[in-house]
Amino acid sequence: MATTTATGIRGISLVCLPTQEQDKAIEFYESLGFEKRTDTPFGGGYRWIEVYPPDGTAGIALAPPPPGTELKAMETGITLTTSDIDATHAALKSRGVDVDAEVARMGDPVPPMFWFRDPSGHVLMVVQQP
Repeated sequence: MATTTATGIRGISLVCLPTQEQDKAIEFYESLGFEKRTDTPFGGGYRWIEVYPPDGTAGIALAPPPPGTELKAMETGITLTTSDIDATHAALKSRGVDVDAEVARMGDPVPPMFWFRDPSGHVLMVVQQP
């Protein structure tokens, strides 16, 4: 049975990242192993796009910024998980992804982590989880 809060909120399904060049963003996230699950046109010639990690139930919406709004790269707060931080860091680096030079190791209870930037300059984090 699903548990809900007093407001009826049950979970996080999507995080929206403003994305000017949607095809470039799709290609980037698919190169990381994400899968595109939604690509639907909507008003004004826009597209609503959702990408998800292969086992993920929460995804990233790659939507255009609101009309008249300039795209600004941001620290997203999005945290992705891996079981092998060093292998993931090396794999992204070998693919030419803009990753931190090294994995940050702060000691327990903080897991090893690094940050990377997507084609729009948005910053995401990868942490190791057993």
